[in-house]
Amino acid sequence: MRTFLDKLYLACGAIGASFIALIALLMVGQSILREFGVKTGAVNDVVAWCCAAAAFFAMAHAFKHGDFVRVTLMLEKMNARTRRSFEIGSLLIGTVATAYLAYAAISFTLESYQFNDVAQGLLALPLWIPQSSFAFGSVLLFVAVLDELIIVLKGGVPTFVRLVEERHAKGDFSADV
Repeated sequence: MRTFLDKLYLACGAIGASFIALIALLMVGQSILREFGVKTGAVNDVVAWCCAAAAFFAMAHAFKHGDFVRVTLMLEKMNARTRRSFEIGSLLIGTVATAYLAYAAISFTLESYQFNDVAQGLLALPLWIPQSSFAFGSVLLFVAVLDELIIVLKGGVPTFVRLVEERHAKGDFSADV
Protein backbone atom coordinates (compact mmCIF):
# COMPACT_ATOMS: atom_id res chain seq x y z
CA MET A 1 0.00 0.00 0.00
CA ARG A 2 2.87 2.37 0.85
CA THR A 3 4.38 2.02 -2.64
CA PHE A 4 0.98 2.51 -4.29
CA LEU A 5 0.25 5.70 -2.32
CA ASP A 6 3.72 7.15 -2.93
CA LYS A 7 3.39 6.49 -6.66
CA LEU A 8 -0.09 8.01 -6.66
CA TYR A 9 1.14 11.19 -4.92
CA LEU A 10 4.05 11.43 -7.37
CA ALA A 11 1.83 10.83 -10.41
CA CYS A 12 -0.65 13.48 -9.30
CA GLY A 13 2.22 15.90 -8.68
CA ALA A 14 3.36 15.24 -12.25
CA ILE A 15 -0.17 15.79 -13.53
CA GLY A 16 -0.27 19.10 -11.65
CA ALA A 17 3.06 20.09 -13.23
CA SER A 18 1.68 19.09 -16.64
CA PHE A 19 -1.21 21.47 -16.15
CA ILE A 20 1.31 24.25 -15.44
CA ALA A 21 3.08 23.43 -18.71
CA LEU A 22 -0.28 23.40 -20.51
CA ILE A 23 -1.08 26.84 -19.08
CA ALA A 24 2.21 28.16 -20.48
CA LEU A 25 1.50 26.63 -23.90
CA LEU A 26 -2.04 28.00 -23.97
CA MET A 27 -0.93 31.49 -23.02
CA VAL A 28 1.92 31.56 -25.55
CA GLY A 29 -0.38 30.13 -28.20
CA GLN A 30 -3.02 32.71 -27.39
CA SER A 31 -0.50 35.53 -27.67
CA ILE A 32 0.69 34.29 -31.07
CA LEU A 33 -2.83 33.72 -32.41
CA ARG A 34 -3.90 37.23 -31.36
CA GLU A 35 -1.17 38.63 -33.60
CA PHE A 36 -2.90 36.93 -36.53
CA GLY A 37 -6.31 38.25 -35.54
CA VAL A 38 -7.64 34.95 -34.23
CA LYS A 39 -10.15 35.30 -31.41
CA THR A 40 -9.03 33.26 -28.41
CA GLY A 41 -11.40 34.30 -25.63
CA ALA A 42 -12.27 30.75 -24.59
CA VAL A 43 -8.62 30.10 -23.78
CA ASN A 44 -9.01 32.29 -20.69
CA ASP A 45 -11.60 29.88 -19.30
CA VAL A 46 -9.43 26.86 -20.02
CA VAL A 47 -6.41 28.53 -18.38
CA ALA A 48 -8.48 29.25 -15.26
CA TRP A 49 -9.61 25.61 -15.07
CA CYS A 50 -6.02 24.45 -15.61
CA CYS A 51 -4.85 26.66 -12.73
CA ALA A 52 -7.33 25.00 -10.40
CA ALA A 53 -6.43 21.53 -11.68
CA ALA A 54 -2.70 22.21 -11.25
CA ALA A 55 -3.23 23.31 -7.66
CA PHE A 56 -5.53 20.49 -6.60
CA PHE A 57 -3.67 17.67 -8.34
CA ALA A 58 -0.38 18.77 -6.78
CA MET A 59 -1.61 19.39 -3.21
CA ALA A 60 -1.08 15.87 -1.82
CA HIS A 61 2.40 15.65 -3.33
CA ALA A 62 3.33 19.07 -1.96
CA PHE A 63 1.97 18.19 1.48
CA LYS A 64 3.85 14.90 1.68
CA HIS A 65 7.12 16.55 0.61
CA GLY A 66 6.98 19.37 3.15
CA ASP A 67 6.26 22.05 0.58
CA PHE A 68 3.29 23.52 2.44
CA VAL A 69 3.97 26.45 4.72
CA ARG A 70 4.61 25.03 8.16
CA VAL A 71 5.58 27.13 11.15
CA THR A 72 7.94 25.02 13.24
CA LEU A 73 9.33 27.68 15.56
CA MET A 74 7.31 26.40 18.52
CA LEU A 75 7.75 22.72 17.62
CA GLU A 76 11.53 23.06 17.54
CA LYS A 77 11.52 24.16 21.21
CA MET A 78 9.48 21.17 22.41
CA ASN A 79 10.74 17.84 23.70
CA ALA A 80 10.02 14.76 21.55
CA ARG A 81 6.93 13.65 23.48
CA THR A 82 5.25 17.06 23.44
CA ARG A 83 6.15 17.57 19.78
CA ARG A 84 4.58 14.21 18.90
CA SER A 85 1.40 15.22 20.75
CA PHE A 86 1.25 18.48 18.81
CA GLU A 87 1.90 16.64 15.52
CA ILE A 88 -0.94 14.23 16.27
CA GLY A 89 -3.27 17.06 17.27
CA SER A 90 -2.53 19.09 14.16
CA LEU A 91 -2.86 16.04 11.91
CA LEU A 92 -6.21 15.18 13.56
CA ILE A 93 -7.44 18.71 12.86
CA GLY A 94 -6.05 18.49 9.32
CA THR A 95 -7.75 15.15 8.76
CA VAL A 96 -11.13 16.51 9.83
CA ALA A 97 -10.67 19.69 7.76
CA THR A 98 -9.60 17.85 4.61
CA ALA A 99 -12.40 15.29 5.06
CA TYR A 100 -14.87 18.17 5.07
CA LEU A 101 -13.14 19.75 2.06
CA ALA A 102 -13.32 16.45 0.16
CA TYR A 103 -16.99 15.99 1.08
CA ALA A 104 -17.82 19.54 -0.02
CA ALA A 105 -15.85 19.19 -3.27
CA ILE A 106 -17.55 15.92 -4.17
CA SER A 107 -20.99 17.34 -3.30
CA PHE A 108 -20.30 20.48 -5.34
CA THR A 109 -19.12 18.50 -8.37
CA LEU A 110 -21.98 16.01 -8.12
CA GLU A 111 -24.50 18.83 -7.91
CA SER A 112 -23.06 20.41 -11.07
CA TYR A 113 -23.38 17.05 -12.80
CA GLN A 114 -26.95 16.43 -11.60
CA PHE A 115 -28.16 19.89 -12.66
CA ASN A 116 -26.17 19.79 -15.92
CA ASP A 117 -24.51 23.05 -14.95
CA VAL A 118 -22.65 24.52 -17.91
CA ALA A 119 -19.91 27.15 -17.92
CA GLN A 120 -21.16 30.62 -18.79
CA GLY A 121 -18.03 31.68 -20.65
CA LEU A 122 -17.30 31.32 -24.34
CA LEU A 123 -16.71 27.57 -23.95
CA ALA A 124 -19.98 25.91 -22.86
CA LEU A 125 -18.41 22.97 -21.06
CA PRO A 126 -20.26 20.96 -18.40
CA LEU A 127 -18.79 22.34 -15.16
CA TRP A 128 -18.44 18.94 -13.51
CA ILE A 129 -15.53 18.20 -15.86
CA PRO A 130 -13.14 20.90 -14.58
CA GLN A 131 -14.60 20.58 -11.06
CA SER A 132 -13.56 16.92 -11.00
CA SER A 133 -9.95 17.98 -10.41
CA PHE A 134 -11.14 19.83 -7.30
CA ALA A 135 -12.96 16.74 -6.02
CA PHE A 136 -10.16 14.29 -6.84
CA GLY A 137 -7.40 16.53 -5.48
CA SER A 138 -9.32 17.15 -2.27
CA VAL A 139 -9.89 13.44 -1.71
CA LEU A 140 -6.22 12.72 -2.36
CA LEU A 141 -5.16 15.47 0.07
CA PHE A 142 -7.44 13.91 2.70
CA VAL A 143 -5.82 10.52 2.07
CA ALA A 144 -2.34 12.09 2.36
CA VAL A 145 -3.16 13.81 5.68
CA LEU A 146 -4.77 10.63 7.04
CA ASP A 147 -1.71 8.69 5.84
CA GLU A 148 0.56 11.03 7.82
CA LEU A 149 -1.66 10.72 10.90
CA ILE A 150 -1.36 6.93 10.75
CA ILE A 151 2.42 7.15 10.33
CA VAL A 152 2.72 9.39 13.40
CA LEU A 153 0.29 7.30 15.46
CA LYS A 154 2.47 4.26 14.70
CA GLY A 155 5.45 6.16 16.14
CA GLY A 156 7.02 7.23 12.84
CA VAL A 157 8.39 10.60 11.81
CA PRO A 158 6.03 12.51 9.51
CA THR A 159 7.06 12.14 5.88
CA PHE A 160 7.03 15.91 5.38
CA VAL A 161 9.54 16.27 8.23
CA ARG A 162 11.71 13.35 7.15
CA LEU A 163 11.97 14.46 3.51
CA VAL A 164 12.79 18.06 4.44
CA GLU A 165 15.49 16.84 6.83
CA GLU A 166 16.92 14.61 4.08
CA ARG A 167 17.03 17.57 1.67
CA HIS A 168 18.75 19.70 4.30
CA ALA A 169 21.30 16.95 4.99
CA LYS A 170 22.21 17.08 1.29
CA GLY A 171 22.57 20.88 1.47
CA ASP A 172 19.38 21.52 -0.51
CA PHE A 173 17.49 24.45 1.00
CA SER A 174 15.70 25.40 -2.24
CA ALA A 175 12.18 24.69 -0.93
CA ASP A 176 12.76 26.75 2.23
CA VAL A 177 12.45 30.11 0.51
